[in-house]
Amino acid sequence: MFKASLRAMRRTTYYDAVPQMQDQWPIKKALTLSDVDITHPFLTLSRQQVETHILVYMSPEQREILRAESQVGINAQDDDTGELYVMKLKWRGSYYNLIGKWGKVVRGKGLDVGQEIKLCWYNGCLHFSVPQQQMIDVIPQPPIRMPVVPMEQDHWPIKKMLTSSDVDPNHPFLPLPRKSVEDHILVHWLPQEREKLRKEEQVSINARDYETGDVHPMKLRWRGNYYNLMGKWGNIIRQKGLGAGQEIRIRWLNNCLYFSVPEEGDLQRAASSGHDIWPVKKVLTLSDVDTNHPFLTLPGKPVEDHILFYWSVQAREQLRNDRQFGIDARDDDTGEVYVMKLKWRGSYYNLVGKWGKIIREKRLQVGREIKVRWENGYLVFSVTQ
Repeated sequence: MFKASLRAMRRTTYYDAVPQMQDQWPIKKALTLSDVDITHPFLTLSRQQVETHILVYMSPEQREILRAESQVGINAQDDDTGELYVMKLKWRGSYYNLIGKWGKVVRGKGLDVGQEIKLCWYNGCLHFSVPQQQMIDVIPQPPIRMPVVPMEQDHWPIKKMLTSSDVDPNHPFLPLPRKSVEDHILVHWLPQEREKLRKEEQVSINARDYETGDVHPMKLRWRGNYYNLMGKWGNIIRQKGLGAGQEIRIRWLNNCLYFSVPEEGDLQRAASSGHDIWPVKKVLTLSDVDTNHPFLTLPGKPVEDHILFYWSVQAREQLRNDRQFGIDARDDDTGEVYVMKLKWRGSYYNLVGKWGKIIREKRLQVGREIKVRWENGYLVFSVTQ
């Protein structure tokens, strides 16, 4: 019906006419992690595509509302099912967000990273389609940051106070509430993985200890109203010396279950126990201390594992879109705070802004070691004398 109408409209000129092109879907996008995150449901669309293929076909009244209020209510139709959703298109400067019932769409269609969504504007309505069995390669994207301090509560969406049965090495398994697992873990899985869990009632996964970096082969087993994490849980209990009353925090990221059991006193206690509180270290090179072109180069993986990991999904998305973001950097040796920018360069990152001033004030030289960590919304650094 929709395709036939499109063919008919190509022979007629209207205000709402579909662009004269062979492809009836002018906007296409591979879904990213932030696009399918139901804890903060929104679909990010590029400004150029929205303004070229959507706004130009809206009524003058709709465009005026969008200009004045930075958002406008629209109808969005799922062309795969025919279902209609009341949504909002929100202007974010260099991009637009589709919000409203997007979380319902993600859950209803079982959307996952790598699937392609196609969109077009037709007859006063935004139409979209996500063909099944179609996955495309997604280039790994770094996370990003909004102009606010990253939200720590989003970093660990699942938290649980350990009970005596949770830390019993004779019957080693960790029960997790069904809703938490389905909202914050299974939502990131491929449909095939979720179907396997439903049929076999358990799936093998990797679990990574955030404090040590150790990876444990585990199984997630469905038990009706809850899920059990089992396999190497007994080893984790013994290695970390877990006891009743400690809090375990869990999240799913990069196809792995991350867990953390923070000690009381955080960094101070970690330091006194011999735990290294500086996960990113680097020996300064000639280019790092060049005041004529001042920037500090940091390797991509350590930055993503130990800095961007703490940022909210929206924060990481903004970094990916703009390829840089303003942050505060604190010198742990002096307490001084600098306004800086973290710039994404693909396989590495540059810290720019006041780096030249830091070089001069600390008299940095080739061969000295700089240590970096993320703490309470600051990039903290230290250069051992």
